[in-house]
Amino acid sequence: MVEKMNDQELKNAVKESYSRVAKNASSCCSSGCCGSVKPQQISKKVGYTEEQMQGVPEGSNLGLGCGNPIAFASLKEGETVLDLGSGAGFDCFLASKIVGSQGKVIGVDMTAEMVARANANAVKGGYSNVEFRQGEIEALPVEDNTVDVIISNCVINLVPDKEKAFREAFRVLKPGGRLMVSDIVLLKGLPDFVKQSIKAYVGCIAGALRKDKYLDAIRSAGFKEVSVMQESIFPLDCMTNDPTGQAILKSLEGSAEEIKKVEGCISSIKVSGFKPK
Repeated sequence: MVEKMNDQELKNAVKESYSRVAKNASSCCSSGCCGSVKPQQISKKVGYTEEQMQGVPEGSNLGLGCGNPIAFASLKEGETVLDLGSGAGFDCFLASKIVGSQGKVIGVDMTAEMVARANANAVKGGYSNVEFRQGEIEALPVEDNTVDVIISNCVINLVPDKEKAFREAFRVLKPGGRLMVSDIVLLKGLPDFVKQSIKAYVGCIAGALRKDKYLDAIRSAGFKEVSVMQESIFPLDCMTNDPTGQAILKSLEGSAEEIKKVEGCISSIKVSGFKPK
């Protein structure tokens, strides 16, 4: 059960799951665990354009996001961007084209296999302004006050100590820097069978906070003008295809009727905040 695991055990479970995803040719969906749904189909549903999906190296889009933070981040040429939980590099590569050769994109991921895959994709695509580092979001391998923009896509919900994660984000941002996060939050309590499933935690479900607590965690870290820029119920088909696909919910002990109850509890939000100058 999730509630009986300590933070390190939870981290290890998440790391193990995403290591398996990174080792596959694509996301779990290419291995057949979630039928014919492909990462591109998931990404289109959560806000990416065909042009964006076609403009990155093959294998960098794993269909793991719950939104498109690039669409709301208002990136500018020459900026330094940090992606928390960068995976195989999808959002980093999109950001790199906007900030240009005078800008820089740093991706941080705690999974060695993901970092290796992202680096391989960067070489394949010729991205000279992108760098990937292995590290945890609660202890970022990034210097103080060095980043203009922080983005993240459906990752902070996986972090046991979310307040610490946002404090770290605040630390590395330059004064006046901004945060743009797409993530999963809860609108109401989850059924017990989900809360008790570590596989659901790894799938971004049971580790999510209530929306008000999530926003409070951002504000308590020091961010100002925290606002929800977009919000929508997270589609069930996208939810079941998150990192471990339909296999997650199929493995839960709840009935099909109980699983249906999950959808109305979960929302995808795009949140922005600023570090005071």
